Amino acid sequence: MPVLALLSAVLVITFEQLVQWKYGAAGIIGLLLLTVGIKARRPGISSAGAVLLALLVARPAL
Repeated sequence: MPVLALLSAVLVITFEQLVQWKYGAAGIIGLLLLTVGIKARRPGISSAGAVLLALLVARPAL
């Protein structure tokens, strides 16, 4: 069980660093809003985070 928790923590930190490297502070804010909204069961907050991340990802295509 501790190995699974450690592996999960490493995966989450790696993903956060990748988002920050690629999308900057706005990416971290979007990821934070999405995570907090899901954990707090607030669809408005999680939707705002998802929209922000979608805009950051789609910007080069637009």
